[in-house]
Amino acid sequence: MSHTIEKVKLSQWDALLLEALRSLGWNEQQLLNIGAVQQLPVDESVYEWDYSELAAFAAAEPDIYRSAVQHGYRIKYNTIRGIRSWLHITYNIEAELILDEGEEAVVATLTEAQQDKLAQVLSSGWHIRSVSASLYRIEPLYVATP
Repeated sequence: MSHTIEKVKLSQWDALLLEALRSLGWNEQQLLNIGAVQQLPVDESVYEWDYSELAAFAAAEPDIYRSAVQHGYRIKYNTIRGIRSWLHITYNIEAELILDEGEEAVVATLTEAQQDKLAQVLSSGWHIRSVSASLYRIEPLYVATP
């Protein structure tokens, strides 16, 4: 018998912190034991992540955190810059930001697997539109599509 596990919702910030640790090579077990880590990594990237915030979230909401690590998550509310950051951290993709009023979007070249994972985590209010074989526009639902 198979169950579909409903994905928990994470803040964009917590999702970015989680993906940043994954990008450093942290495995599931290390992520689950974040509260026991004496010395969390010091981030010297442009993001300047403070991983103690993720450890605090894991301690305050252990069931949600564990489910996010083991079964995936959906982001509660995405911002356009947050989507670009998520793509950069998760896949090392430099996505283009389009900030023209009424045309706002993140444009990125993604594999099908990357696009599928993004679709699973993206908050409601956003959709992914295929532009060409591997080029996608991630845009708010209010943007009129031609």
